Amino acid sequence: MIVAYRSRAQVTELLAGLPADIPLAVVDNFDDGDGLAQVVLDRPNGRYMRGGGIGYSRAANLAARSSEAEFLVFLNPDTRPDIEVITTLVEDVATDPLCSTSAGVVVDSRGRAEWAVGGWEPTLPRAIAHAVGAHRAFPRLGIYCHPEVGQSLDVDWVSGSVMAVRRQTFLDLGCFDEDFYVYNDDVAFGRQSRAHGLYQRLRTDVTIFSAGGSGAPSLEMGRLHGSSMSRYLHKHHRPVAATAIVTSLGLGYTGRALARLLLGHVHRAREDWAHAVGLVTARATVAGRLVADGRRGRPV
Repeated sequence: MIVAYRSRAQVTELLAGLPADIPLAVVDNFDDGDGLAQVVLDRPNGRYMRGGGIGYSRAANLAARSSEAEFLVFLNPDTRPDIEVITTLVEDVATDPLCSTSAGVVVDSRGRAEWAVGGWEPTLPRAIAHAVGAHRAFPRLGIYCHPEVGQSLDVDWVSGSVMAVRRQTFLDLGCFDEDFYVYNDDVAFGRQSRAHGLYQRLRTDVTIFSAGGSGAPSLEMGRLHGSSMSRYLHKHHRPVAATAIVTSLGLGYTGRALARLLLGHVHRAREDWAHAVGLVTARATVAGRLVADGRRGRPV
């Protein structure tokens, strides 16, 4: 299962490392604007679907519901798993009925785990730790985990970047929450898993290289990330707690933006500011189109 957006080059490289006959479903939110359809249809078991800019959650669910396979593996276009990685993750959910999801750790070119490969339920203490940067010294105190490769770690949710799940379990849990255009759908899926007595496994011993760059502009993604977190908090936490967590995170990202601006890191400062604006307003756009409005409670 792959959700694409301006991702032809990334998807082409991803598929080059996988068996030619592997069953494949791609939902393209760029509607073949970059010629991705032919790349997919050239594969003997490839299915191509136009997404029409419906965002990640709805597109991923569309791909999943179109499949009759027993197991599904969600892949981001910029990840580079091989068939051994995919097999390992599928075996986890195939052999343990209480394991709803198994995910690998996406690493950068130096072999270091990326931030947000998994994490914990957002709470006010965790938000404060993240806001002041304490999570860097004490990684298990924050919201997002940044594990050492091979380090055993129990988490509340895992990233959907490279994630295996039994299809029936995915459907029974309601799929990804379509209240989210992108981001926090994986946090919400972890919450659903726990509510049904299931757990998600983060395989820190299974690493997947990231080529970096999804095709979407970073400032848009930063604001979307903030708006999705705001939506999640107001949906699943009491109003006072949600507001306190949003405020803490918003101040943290604003402080980071100012610090980076003073250091001359202008683009990173703009990314942090976009994240803060998304948190506070719960609104975000893609290519000038409003796609997330927390006041409505669903993607636009």
